[in-house]
Amino acid sequence: MKQAVAGGNKLVMVLAVAMLGVALCGTGFAADTIRIGVGGAHTGDLANYGLPTVKAAQLVAKEVNAKGGLLGKQVEIVPQDEQCKPEQATNAATKLLSEKVVAVIGHICSGATKAALPIYKDAKIPVMSPSATATPLTQSGDYPNFFRTISYDAIQGKVSAEFAVSKLGLKKIAVIHDKGEYGKGYAEFAKNTIEKGGKAKVALFEGITPGEPDYEAILLKVKQVGADGIVFGGYHPEASKLVMGLAKKKMKLPFISDDGVNGDDILKIAGPAAEGIYASGPEEYSANPVYNQAVAQLKKEFNTEPGMFFAQGYAAAQALTNAIAKAGSTDYEALTKALRSETADTAVGKIKFDEKGDAIGVGFSIYQVKGGKWVIVK
Repeated sequence: MKQAVAGGNKLVMVLAVAMLGVALCGTGFAADTIRIGVGGAHTGDLANYGLPTVKAAQLVAKEVNAKGGLLGKQVEIVPQDEQCKPEQATNAATKLLSEKVVAVIGHICSGATKAALPIYKDAKIPVMSPSATATPLTQSGDYPNFFRTISYDAIQGKVSAEFAVSKLGLKKIAVIHDKGEYGKGYAEFAKNTIEKGGKAKVALFEGITPGEPDYEAILLKVKQVGADGIVFGGYHPEASKLVMGLAKKKMKLPFISDDGVNGDDILKIAGPAAEGIYASGPEEYSANPVYNQAVAQLKKEFNTEPGMFFAQGYAAAQALTNAIAKAGSTDYEALTKALRSETADTAVGKIKFDEKGDAIGVGFSIYQVKGGKWVIVK
């Protein structure tokens, strides 16, 4: 009788363990994988900014897994959409934590990134964005868990403003922004650079409301103050309406913007009105063999062109997987230490991160639309 009871207890224990295993598998918490989240805009108006990073991360994971994975486990990519909206980004971050990710690539937009970062910080999850350029994300020191493979707006705004004044010879510049974390920050740095330079003045500094049907009112102000050029901080939907408004009013003013505008979307929306506009963007990587190999993989796997921030997203995935391998662990302290001390050979060059989380050696260039395509201004 005692033996039968003992045997029954063993059976119950075996069944309980088996059921626990099924439950864990059902929620996706596979013990034999290292899960890396990818947060960003995967649907909506700004999806073309976020989807290239998802593909980049998947390609890097596939390559790592083909070589045996990391720490004896396979790498699994877990995307989470938040449409670049701060209110959705917090939910996305919470969902990624529930999926037991060890690190996050993203988010894409600065406002959404800022909203999500405290959640990751409290959970001790490293976050690496390919595109969130708001200066305080690293320079404030508030987020020791945050890294990025792109430079930041204090640099980008300065590059754009100096180009407008020194290369284009503008004297009275209208600086417009979309009131957002990213657009306004970029515009403020551009404004400060213009004012400190002493060779030009800011004739107008004003925000617009995203989603308006047109921006004729602000363009009227630009005309009234006699501005000889526009610097705009924001994203392509608003920039498209501004440049189409300029064309409609036959206002032939140089239009300079940021990397939130530098992409194919404004070319599709604004068409001929976009011809000749300028925008800053990450440096060109066509001479980098790692980048070229990544693009070849992308075309083979997805039959598509790189898109915005593909190189930076690919570099983020490379830097994170390299750090895990070098640290020999997914522990937060070990992983962040490796990111700051170990060099990774990536699609944006050989990089490691400074104490604030910025990639050493990355920067911005100026591009112009010529013949319906973005080309780098030499």
